[in-house]
Amino acid sequence: MRTPILTGLGQALRWLRDRQGKKQYQVADAAGITKGMLSAYETGRQRPSLETLEKILDTLGCDLNDLHNAVQIINGRPEKIRRREDVAAGVEEASAGAAPAAMGESRAEVQRLLGRGAPLPLEEEKALGEMLEGFHLFLRYLHGALAQTLSRREPLNGVSSDS
Repeated sequence: MRTPILTGLGQALRWLRDRQGKKQYQVADAAGITKGMLSAYETGRQRPSLETLEKILDTLGCDLNDLHNAVQIINGRPEKIRRREDVAAGVEEASAGAAPAAMGESRAEVQRLLGRGAPLPLEEEKALGEMLEGFHLFLRYLHGALAQTLSRREPLNGVSSDS
């Protein structure tokens, strides 16, 4: 049975904040949101947008790898924690001491998604990891560019939609 990827997101954000000894109002102010919204995210009543999540993580000095690891800790799956150098090399869990069964499940899932019966050679697996990381960075760039464009967009013909 698969667990939704965002299960424990709010608790993970709180865990990251608590580890730094920061109060909700400090993180919220620095991220440009209200303390009430941060509380709603941390309790799971609301889910932050990607842009807001990025601001919160930046405020905490964290990245997506840190968030992933915090989610794994919150969900009781420390064997799925990824070391930064493994992620950068495109190797997931393999050298982080994951149990062989967990590694096999991860590789089997990749094989299934690629429609392959046999595992990828290690070099191809690393290359695929690098491509996916690059694609992720590209999506973050597009998201930021779109957000900037939308925030600068002026109403057509100088007429506000509030009129």
